[in-house]
Amino acid sequence: MSSLINRDIFEDLFVLELANNHWGRLERGLQIVREFGTVARYNGVRAAIKLQFRDVENFIHRDFRGRDDVRYIKKTRDTQLTKDELAALVEEVRKNNCLRMATPFDEKSVDLCVELGIDIIKLASSDLNDWVLIEKIAKTRKPMIASTGGSTLKDVDDLVTFCANRRIPLALNHCVSLYPSEDAELELNQIDFLKSRYPNTTIGFSSHEYHDWSSSILIAYAKGARTFERHIDIDEGGIQVSPYCSKPEQVDEWFRTFRKAKEMCGAPGTAKRIPPEKEVRYLDSLVRGVYAARDLPEGHTLAEGDVYLAIPLQQGQLSCRELISGTRLSRAVTSDGALTIDDVDNAYAKTPHMRDLIMARGMPRGS
Repeated sequence: MSSLINRDIFEDLFVLELANNHWGRLERGLQIVREFGTVARYNGVRAAIKLQFRDVENFIHRDFRGRDDVRYIKKTRDTQLTKDELAALVEEVRKNNCLRMATPFDEKSVDLCVELGIDIIKLASSDLNDWVLIEKIAKTRKPMIASTGGSTLKDVDDLVTFCANRRIPLALNHCVSLYPSEDAELELNQIDFLKSRYPNTTIGFSSHEYHDWSSSILIAYAKGARTFERHIDIDEGGIQVSPYCSKPEQVDEWFRTFRKAKEMCGAPGTAKRIPPEKEVRYLDSLVRGVYAARDLPEGHTLAEGDVYLAIPLQQGQLSCRELISGTRLSRAVTSDGALTIDDVDNAYAKTPHMRDLIMARGMPRGS
């Protein structure tokens, strides 16, 4: 149904949907980006962090802007960020080595995607037949991911044909637009249907279930899904995390299950092999550890020149892989001392799986 298009940008891509979980607070949004960027970096996955763009003043009709009884209107107003704040979030995504992604809900927001250098544009399920918006997005020539939740078959056929004719890279996410979704509502066999009907289109899975972070991705990967999406949030500021959103430790589990799925399915001949654990351990022994360049006080925020890298890497010590400028020290470190997982206040210290890996690798302390 579509001509062959380069789909590499979508292969094994994780979309972390920040949405409006910044709740109109830039600092909260930046914290979400940093924590999930760290989890993605540690797990070695390709991740995009996705924002939502709306030209709020025109998106809501002026006669309805004060309608707090309409949930969508109230939330749109309550979570509004300025253009400069959105730009700061996009830049933070880039600094955390994630792809920049956004869902524009109107034509002016598509222009903002271009201005801010967004890498991938998401077409929301509700807009799968909004051809005014789709035509505007197509003019950017940017790769597009579309979710199929609630759509008709004609809607999907038309979009696939439209993008193929214009050679716009497209991925289709099977999605059930229920927030949250029960396990019995996931309809994962739709991945089979989409792969069969659109063989030259990357098929993915956008997930809103909340019981675990393992089963559905194991099944979806085995069925051929190659891009995956979840909503993300953090426990901060007394804001209740929605049940369909995932916290950093849950996304860590999700990423690890993905690796298990790849291991169990085996790599195709066109992909790099997965190194065995003993090979990974050997290479870990060659990695440089992080050492203090001078006495660093408790509460200090790491900056350039505060530390240096050297072998050996010791058990519990941060390595060059985890060195992040801006990390705050939870206790003092003396000059030439090893910077350990217990010395920092970041996601590596808070996520049990990451902590266990760092504590297990390297040369025993004091030997």
